[in-house]
Amino acid sequence: MHLRAQELTKSTRTFNARGNKVIRCAHCLVPKTECICQHRPDVTCHSAFCFLMYQGECFKPSNTGRIIADVVKNNHAFLWERTYYDPQLRGLLNDPQYAPIVVFPQQYAAQSRWINTQTELNTITQRKKPLFVMLDGTWREAKKMFKSAYLAKLPVLGIQPLTGSTYQLREAAHLHQLCTAEVAIEVLKMADDHSAALALDEYFTLFRQAYIVHKPHLKFV
Repeated sequence: MHLRAQELTKSTRTFNARGNKVIRCAHCLVPKTECICQHRPDVTCHSAFCFLMYQGECFKPSNTGRIIADVVKNNHAFLWERTYYDPQLRGLLNDPQYAPIVVFPQQYAAQSRWINTQTELNTITQRKKPLFVMLDGTWREAKKMFKSAYLAKLPVLGIQPLTGSTYQLREAAHLHQLCTAEVAIEVLKMADDHSAALALDEYFTLFRQAYIVHKPHLKFV
């Protein structure tokens, strides 16, 4: 993800995440001995993703946004700032080729903004490419980002998982809360991007397997 490289050039000190002593691949950020880059999928995807990332999130090896970016080639990432609306982000959200949609629990938005079914999603996108806006950070950080004025009028798609997350590297605030990659898989299914959804599911599984190799206290599920 280009945002990480960009932020690294601006950083004046090293970001020390958990497991910072592990030698990691510079791209996939899993231990170098378990690098998954050769398995990066090459699949057609008709959706686009925009990541709004909280400060420091792009540095975390456990962040799954870049896993999505490896599968969905049409992706964009921006650092979220409370009082600053990036002109490039503004241009993207106003680009007539896209139908921007915020992916977030619907109960936090007015009911008029809710997307409840695939039919409603198709109606909103019409002949435009869906641009799914992912708020990438902790649950508390995501709620802050959701209040951004430039997101206030966009439709909201909420994912209601039937099972809990299988991702053990980040602690969820709620029992059925999914990580970013798991949410993206469900979003792609709803957008009828089934090939991309399957590719992301398989790639995410590889990522989880590779990541926990040096974490004996975790069991792959």
